[in-house]
Amino acid sequence: MSKTRIMTVFGTRPEAIKMIPVVHALRAQPSLDVRVCVTAQHRHMLDQVLEIGGVTPDIDLDLMRDAQSLDELGARLLAGLGPVFDAERPDRILVHGDTLTTMMASMAAYFRQIPVGHVEAGLRSGDIYHPWPEEINRRVTATIADLNFAPTQRAAQALRAENVAPASIHVTGNTVIDALLTTRDQIAAEPALAAALMPVLARFAGKRIVAVTSHRRENFGDGMAAIADAIVRIAVREDVAVVFPVHPNPQVRGPMQHALGDHPRIALIDPLDYPCFVALLDAATLVLTDSGGVQEEAPSFGKPVLVMRTTTERPEGIAAGTALLVGTDADRMVAETIKLLDDADAYAAMARAHNPFGDGHAARRISEITANAHR
Repeated sequence: MSKTRIMTVFGTRPEAIKMIPVVHALRAQPSLDVRVCVTAQHRHMLDQVLEIGGVTPDIDLDLMRDAQSLDELGARLLAGLGPVFDAERPDRILVHGDTLTTMMASMAAYFRQIPVGHVEAGLRSGDIYHPWPEEINRRVTATIADLNFAPTQRAAQALRAENVAPASIHVTGNTVIDALLTTRDQIAAEPALAAALMPVLARFAGKRIVAVTSHRRENFGDGMAAIADAIVRIAVREDVAVVFPVHPNPQVRGPMQHALGDHPRIALIDPLDYPCFVALLDAATLVLTDSGGVQEEAPSFGKPVLVMRTTTERPEGIAAGTALLVGTDADRMVAETIKLLDDADAYAAMARAHNPFGDGHAARRISEITANAHR
């Protein structure tokens, strides 16, 4: 009996972190033949995760170009993925989340009437420009996918509200929790996996670590300037140190290096591989971020998250109390950070809140549902 061919398609570091557990779980299903296609929408950061996760792509389109526009990348993704699907003839593709790779892979599959499974389906902010362009990437993918793996009941309800077929919606949890918990266990067994971070933490021994990540397009310009201003004001405190793995995009790296580069209690470091990033979350007192995934990850370690955005497609964290929207107003960012540093009750309320995003078994559920769909 021939196996069902499943092709996973992803292109960025966050997608890889969340899809590697799915790849391994799919390969544990005896009825499936699993192929991995990467677009390399991110190149170096993607390769780090693939190596650590033990996944070698079967197809690598290597599409990353410096300073590429969204329309240029979108066109090249569509033109590149179509011939891959024609040659490989998958029975289904699986995509993840909200990237341009996700939307264009779904379109290329639709043009060939190949079924699409969408991992991390149903996240919505309700504003097509926040996050931009991710909100529309998700919505387009939802109109095509016939398997929608929603991480939470709220995400599932968002899909039902858009008239997505209820039978296609499966609540699985988020695979980032699978990746996070597995990586934590790996670090405990092999501390050298996080060795590259240790000199930074040693430099700030005895201080409370505020971890920062920022890369969203809607924060470029004035938003980045406000974030930098807030970080400088937070780092005035002698008991605090800021560790900021800086995204390589010049719209992020340039302003941050200019504003923060010489501060004795701020470490601007290169992007971390995933084990080191997990170790940073574990060591941090709290997290400031405009990332989506970090809103899911940090609460698993009991770390409050201040979200430097005006909206989030992950409102479950806000509702649960694990995260708080603070926007990009420097005064608000500083005030809420200081409150968490100085008010033990406020800190405990966020740190002890239940993480609504999963239990570490999402990838297994996704693999079983995928295999059963083709029996």
